[in-house]
Amino acid sequence: MSVNVHFLPDDVTIEATVGEPLLEVASRAGVTIPTGCLMGSCHACEVELDDGRSICSCISSVPLGRSHVTITLFSDPTW
Repeated sequence: MSVNVHFLPDDVTIEATVGEPLLEVASRAGVTIPTGCLMGSCHACEVELDDGRSICSCISSVPLGRSHVTITLFSDPTW
């Protein structure tokens, strides 16, 4: 099952597969999500989903049960 993933503020949309790691989807789309520990502890890769939830993209994947998801990237100058 495919899902359209829309990255903001870059305004890039790409088709992804349910369960595909978000960092891989972003990379294929040419979108850079900053990372740190790659284990979800440091929150450097935190993004916001269109439902208002904040998640660590390094340990998250494209969600099941949706045809479209919007991901808003945060900019943290300390990283």
